[in-house]
Amino acid sequence: MEEAFAEVKLWDVNANYDFVSVRAGIQPFVSDFRGFIFSDNNLGARFFGNLDNNRIQFNAVYFSMLEKDSNSGLNRFDTRHQNVYIANVFRQDFLRKGYTIQGSLHFNDDRPSIKYDRNGFLVRPALIGDVRPHSIKVGYFGISGDGHLGKLNLTHSYYHVIGRDDRNPIAGRSVRVSSNMAAVEASMDHDFYRLKSSFFFAQGDSNPTDSKATGFDAILDDPNFVGGQFSFWNRQGIRLTQTGVGLVQGNSILPSLRSSKSQGQANFINPGIFIFNVGSDIDLTPRLKAILNVNYLRFHRTESLEYVLFQNHIRHDIGFDYSVGVEYRPFLINNVTLTFGAATLQTGKGFRDIYTDRSRNCPPNVGDFCEPAVINPSKPLYALFGQLKLVF
Repeated sequence: MEEAFAEVKLWDVNANYDFVSVRAGIQPFVSDFRGFIFSDNNLGARFFGNLDNNRIQFNAVYFSMLEKDSNSGLNRFDTRHQNVYIANVFRQDFLRKGYTIQGSLHFNDDRPSIKYDRNGFLVRPALIGDVRPHSIKVGYFGISGDGHLGKLNLTHSYYHVIGRDDRNPIAGRSVRVSSNMAAVEASMDHDFYRLKSSFFFAQGDSNPTDSKATGFDAILDDPNFVGGQFSFWNRQGIRLTQTGVGLVQGNSILPSLRSSKSQGQANFINPGIFIFNVGSDIDLTPRLKAILNVNYLRFHRTESLEYVLFQNHIRHDIGFDYSVGVEYRPFLINNVTLTFGAATLQTGKGFRDIYTDRSRNCPPNVGDFCEPAVINPSKPLYALFGQLKLVF
């Protein structure tokens, strides 16, 4: 079940209908403008409202996270012993009319547990390194903005995360978490099209075996950024062969080296990433919209990949991600939306270092420790998708 909640208005604050309400049950919540840290439908309680003639909005949210189905991603009725606390406040018309600023706090209390998914694979703890249950207690401090300054449309976010993982599986020890993430998008509208350019940075870890974890990871992200659902890197999810983790999870842009975004735990020993984007949104007709994006992707640090994959040198270049999408609203309303997309990843030297078939160079009698890669890194990777969304 994805939505089942009750909501009660507690009181009106003033004669202009500013209010305070509470909502409890399985409910949707996105913690910032673009879904960088938390975006999910889950079981929780939300205290929210607005002030100052709706110029100020606020949320205080608690989620007791439910398990997700391994294949559909939908909620199950089992708790996963993870508590998430979120508080944020928005101020509209900050500095100039049309620009909104947001401050936010997140706390992720992910307790030790053992979980096999419905396909029989271990997802908690991740099947890599020191496979012992461990707890993660981290806090995120963030500031974001969204709106326009004159003709310039601007969206930006910065987050700093601190806390502790009491036994990170890659480091094999307790680690102190301290990392950063930054994102910015600027765009301008010209008649029926919008030109935009974006930048995303997530810090990576330079020493995977010390007591500091400096790679950035989210709680449960679903970012609408640098191409969003149309991007190959964002949408597909790419596994690391011969390990129990993914290079990047589906509907994420973070190379977090975690077992699963929805069922696994956050991992703060990872390579981090730079993403440079240019793109355009084009309203071809009132019913038809085209979305074009080109991304260049590059790892921030590769030491964690070298350590996990037992490789001496992995370069930083991931490659170019080209995508095109079409959104079609046949009835001019959002009740029925058809979405189509095509994307390709032109792999770079770092990506090829990870997935190159090294079996040809295997020494004799090494058994299963030198198996060929599943992905052929010398060829571009392609993806096509179609989606029908009904709202009623």
